[in-house]
Amino acid sequence: MTTTTETYGVDPSPTPLALLLLGREADPGSERGVECPGDLPAASDPGLVERARRAKAALGERVFILGHHYQRDEVIEFADVTGDSFKLARDAAARPEAEFIVFCGVHFMAESADILTGPAQQVILPDLAAGCSMADMATAEQVAECWDVLTDAGIADVTVPVSYMNSSADIKSFTGRHGGTICTSSNAERALEWAFEQGEKVLFLPDQHLGRNTAVREMGMSLDDCVLYNPHKPNGGLTVEQLRNARMILWRGHCSVHGRFSVDSVNDVRARIPGVTVLVHPECKYEVVSAADMVGSTEYIIKALDAAEPGSKWAIGTELNLVRRLAKAHPDKEIVFLDRAVCFCSTMNRIDLPHLVWTLESLVEGRVPNVITVDAETEKYAKAALDRMLALP
Repeated sequence: MTTTTETYGVDPSPTPLALLLLGREADPGSERGVECPGDLPAASDPGLVERARRAKAALGERVFILGHHYQRDEVIEFADVTGDSFKLARDAAARPEAEFIVFCGVHFMAESADILTGPAQQVILPDLAAGCSMADMATAEQVAECWDVLTDAGIADVTVPVSYMNSSADIKSFTGRHGGTICTSSNAERALEWAFEQGEKVLFLPDQHLGRNTAVREMGMSLDDCVLYNPHKPNGGLTVEQLRNARMILWRGHCSVHGRFSVDSVNDVRARIPGVTVLVHPECKYEVVSAADMVGSTEYIIKALDAAEPGSKWAIGTELNLVRRLAKAHPDKEIVFLDRAVCFCSTMNRIDLPHLVWTLESLVEGRVPNVITVDAETEKYAKAALDRMLALP
């Protein structure tokens, strides 16, 4: 029998949203905006590398390019520094002579850089559609409503907000306004220890998995100490009693990349590669982290593989661009992606060489595109939360 579209009712043409999720094309109904004033170079343009080099050289020390670990190799090639989001924002702040900070990352990262850099510096995101699904899972309105719920339950005054770096400037500002701190995946345990020195409970935003993994695995709490606040349900889907009994109130958010790894992924790779060490990011689900051999931040993963013995075997549960780069950097080790299915960070993947070239050439021509600006009031309280993190021992 001949298989036809009519047989299964499947349209073989990819939708705009499907292309967006693959890091290509645009879907105006589901992203912040991707219009580039002027012509975006074609990805197939063989002269892109030379154009990027020429534009960067013309700008000299006026431009400082930051490349997140999850970026494509073609972008990382032109980065002045690479790292995780907070390291890059601090690197930008340490270069006050650079007029333009080109952040090859996602929206919340560029916001953090704007908060930490000087008023004379402009932070630029090559594609405004490079957002973060996790950061977008907690809006200012939702979090304000959550605080009202905690207030009505009589526990707001003993609850300290702790927000993951992977959050919007609005959420960082809320955290600072209510006496809380920011954390990274590297210092989450210390941030929580500090928070429990200030109050009895923590509202952890926006990644439930990092909050749960840190509280239970690192600090000895039980799963029963944690409740999950769902902003799409009345009162977060929780009773007053549940809120009052909880120590960790976890926001219902997650990373779309790390959240896809499963215990089946771990079992499958162990069956395929005897003797493999499974190393995952703490944004993975609790059961995945429990099944892994090692858990750590992006920087931890990189350092672990740098120190690993030649001939060792590794399955890495984090973004694919980084895993591929690590495998290439360590040909003496067997390094594989934890899941059989390919999984890039689709929004991070929007920053490509054409967008970088367009950005740099625009700057050479005197146009400053896609400037990310955090308003003064938001910046004030967001910086207070960041400063509390920086003060942690």
